[in-house]
Order: sequence, then structure tokens, then C-alpha cells
Amino acid sequence: MNKHLNLGLFGFGCVGQGLYDVLQQSQSFTADIKKIVVKHRNKPRKIDISHFAFEKEGVLGRDDLNVVVELIDNSEEALALVTEAMNKKWDVVTANKKLIAENFEFLYKLAQEKDVALLYEGAVAGGIPILRNLEEYYDNELLSRVSGIINGSSNYILTKMEKEKAEYTAVVKQAQELGFAEIDPWLDVAGYDAKFKLVILVVHAFGIILKPEQILNLGINNVTDFDIRYAAEKEKRVKLIATAFKDGDKLKAYVLPHLVTKENPFYFIYNENNAVEVEGAFSDKQLFTGKGAGSYPTGSAVLSDISALSYHYRYEFKKLQKNLNGNGSRKLQFDTNFDLTVYIRYNNEAELKTLDIKETIEQYLSPKTKYIIARVGFESLFKLMDRENKLFVCVV
Repeated sequence: MNKHLNLGLFGFGCVGQGLYDVLQQSQSFTADIKKIVVKHRNKPRKIDISHFAFEKEGVLGRDDLNVVVELIDNSEEALALVTEAMNKKWDVVTANKKLIAENFEFLYKLAQEKDVALLYEGAVAGGIPILRNLEEYYDNELLSRVSGIINGSSNYILTKMEKEKAEYTAVVKQAQELGFAEIDPWLDVAGYDAKFKLVILVVHAFGIILKPEQILNLGINNVTDFDIRYAAEKEKRVKLIATAFKDGDKLKAYVLPHLVTKENPFYFIYNENNAVEVEGAFSDKQLFTGKGAGSYPTGSAVLSDISALSYHYRYEFKKLQKNLNGNGSRKLQFDTNFDLTVYIRYNNEAELKTLDIKETIEQYLSPKTKYIIARVGFESLFKLMDRENKLFVCVV
């Protein structure tokens, strides 16, 4: 039987407001938001102040709830909130990909111990139901690769730079105004947001728990109109892609810009849209596309999780359970010891010295711009993961 849900909500920003709106229009199940906890008492809001509390006890101090929905920005505060909620044996829904990625093993074990559900479809790829599909449809499939455009902000920026010949800084500001990028867009444009999502995808696709720091992420923060034009001249496009794939008994995973051709389905993914391609031994390749950013797409994903709780749904983690119990078909080892062929645009030769360049395939030099296409030791690329790096790196 469907159960009645009494919700406590933390956060009423972009996603929180989207959830509230779509919940008011839902007719498929009954759920009541009993109280919404926010930080700022005087911030203008579209619903009456009586709906809000300003301390966590406004939700966690109640005894009439059975679900907590966490939609705040701060992952450390979020961890404390969802931990307390699960200790009270309440189910939890969150869209906080950083929270899940950084604390997956702890949260997984706590949910098992307390016998509660922890759902987070909204944390990955906006409105695309990829996690539920990995859990249910692909639960026994021998997956070989999961990859995708899973950061709507970066895809929006790249689309505008190509289609409208817009300058990077101006497009970032526009993305912020539209709610696609944060006030500090670093997590989006440097690939951290996509990396957190990739950690989650790897758990559900391959049954392996990785730490975010294990995965290389280089983003589009250094992209220029030269790189966009270079791609167009080669009949390609720049796309920020998160990918995880099996290579024998090795698992490789990273977030990097790619130069994709028209034969690649990601070539045709524009603006804030996301796309995830799943490849399996039996099902071959399947593509999931949809809105990856914005209030309503993510709000609808959160609503889907809440709806699932009404009929007692929870992730089964079949592949993870097999690996943890030691009866997986083949134990995968995470691998960073390999070479990658990349396009690197740079300003001076000194910037390349930290990289393990095995072979230079092509080189271009002009007074304004320099680039090489080279085979590079993958592990050396980790040295570029900071705000001081000026190189633009792209898989070819």
C-alpha cells in the first residue's frame, strides 16, 4: 500500500522552490510539507512565512515526519542534517551530489544500519532518471561504459560560445543569471560537479565506491574562442564529458573536455541539456537525454524520489552488494596508469614541463597561440587540477 508522506524540507532555493511547485500540481500521491527550514528570515519568498522555520529543530525537532528532503548548498551542513534524520529512522531524499560523493560509504552503511531509504536521483543529470534505470533495468547487465554530459552549466557555456560567438566570461554571467551556474561557478566549469556525479554513477553502474579525489577532473574554465574555432575547423565540438569504462579488469574514470565528431551523440546536445550513454554487453548503446539544470527538472527528479518512497522503494545496490560480498563476476581495479591522447593549448613551453609527454603528434606555434596534440601519461594531468593552471586540455 502507498503510505502517506509527511515531509520536512531543508532549503528553498532554486530546486526547493521547483519541488514545491511541482508537488502542488502532483495528483498521483499524497505528501505534505510540514515545515521548510531556511537561513534568512527576511528574504522575499513566494509563499507565506508561516511555512518556514529558521533553525534545524523546526524539522528535526518534530515527531510527525517520516521523510526529510535536503536541498541546501553546504555539503558539510547537509551531512549533519541527513545523519540526524536517518538516526531518527526517517527516509531521506537529497539532490546534493557533493554530499553523496564525498560520504557515500558512510551514508550507505548508515542507511543499511537504520533500515531507511536514501534516494538521490536529483543529484545526477537533472531530470534524467538515470540512477533508477541503472538500478532496475541494468541491474544484471554487464556494463562496459557509462559516459555523459552531466553538467548543464558547462554545456550551456560551450553552446553559446560556439553558436553565438560569445565570450566565455559573458556567457558565465548569463548562466548565473538564468540559475544554471552558481555565484562561484568554479565547481561547474572546472569539472568538480560532474566528478561528484560520476562517483555516484560508478557505484550504480559498476558497484565500486570511489573517492572524488581519485578521479581526474579538468574543465572548461580555460577554454577560449580559439579552441571553439579549432574544433569547428575539424568538424568537431568541445564537450565536457564524464566517463567511466572497463578495460579488461581495470576501471578508468575521468572528467575532461572532449573533441567530439558528428558521429558522437553528444555532438548534438545543446544548452543546459544533459545526456548519458550506457553501453552494455547485451543491450549495446542507449542514450538518455533531458534537461540537466534548472528549478523544475531537478525538482521533478526529487519529486520522483518522494513518490517512490510512497510505495516503499529503495535502491538495492545489487552490483555493490556483489562486490562487497566478494562474489562479483570479476573484481575491477581502479586504474590511473595509462596514456591519453590530448589537445593542449598553452602560452609558453614552461607550462608543459610538469606533464609526462610520451609523444608529440602535432604542434602549432604562432605569436598569439600554441597547441600540441600529444600522448600524455594520464597521472601527470592531476598536476593541472588547480585554479592557477592556464592550460586547456581536451581529449581528441
